[in-house]
Amino acid sequence: MISYEGLENALKEKCVGKTDLALRLGISTRTIAKIAKGEKLSKRSIQKIADYLGKDPAVLMREVSDNKILQLLREEKEMKLSGGLYHELQVRMTYNSNHIEGSRLSEDQTRLIFETNTIDVGDGVSVDDIFETVHHFRAIDYVIDTAEEVLTEEIVKHLHFILKHDTKDSTLSWFAVGDYKKRANVVGGRDTAKPSEVHARMKELLEEYNAKENVTVEDIIALHAEFEYIHPFQDGNGRVGRLIALKECLRHNVIPFIIEDSKKNFYYRGLKEWRNEKGRLTDTCLDGQDTFVRLLDMLEIAL
Repeated sequence: MISYEGLENALKEKCVGKTDLALRLGISTRTIAKIAKGEKLSKRSIQKIADYLGKDPAVLMREVSDNKILQLLREEKEMKLSGGLYHELQVRMTYNSNHIEGSRLSEDQTRLIFETNTIDVGDGVSVDDIFETVHHFRAIDYVIDTAEEVLTEEIVKHLHFILKHDTKDSTLSWFAVGDYKKRANVVGGRDTAKPSEVHARMKELLEEYNAKENVTVEDIIALHAEFEYIHPFQDGNGRVGRLIALKECLRHNVIPFIIEDSKKNFYYRGLKEWRNEKGRLTDTCLDGQDTFVRLLDMLEIAL
């Protein structure tokens, strides 16, 4: 849904009604009706209105989501609000997701980077841990910005690029930052898709998933598990996979899940056993939903 509050205010300033505006600019009554219904206008119509009112098109309209969590995240991100849901999601998901993958930064250090853009470096903390923490913040921003878009290979690859650019891996000629892997790899002793198979398997996975009409949390968990079985990137698959799950929860109005580092053994076991027994991973992700709900309760956010 689109909010035209900025347009309404600009029209009042100009003392112009919607009917007069339509006549002066040659805009159809159907276009005016779209404004009243909160429907999208064409870029051409918005630009004509903006030029007439002397306003930036961006201030005349803003997208409003029916998903309360997504809308709140967008508003707090834009406001740069401290201490709210956006702030805590950034810190908690970034800390836990990176720590699962071996980052040595503590939650307090992660919070310090997000809040002050500084770091109190302890012994043995790698530069990549710091880079990938900052990159993960930006990846969550990208997820929020693209949340309602259909999941594509381009979005998946761009998440990988955001996470891995400027890291040590990006200096390796064989490491494809923002693209599928060039070398075969295994995870936990398990075979993954060969580089020559990745594109076809990712395309099939996304087509099957995007064809679903009513996506549930179980569908998103299945998407996450099958993504990890493909393991399309040389490194960073776990973080990308959890970011994809966050995006799809926001897209389909499902409460997101945050996998805590303390639960990583259950999480890894659930992924390993997924093809034979789906309950372990499902239970771990539902526990991650409970973690998110506790965060909502702490912030007194009612859904």
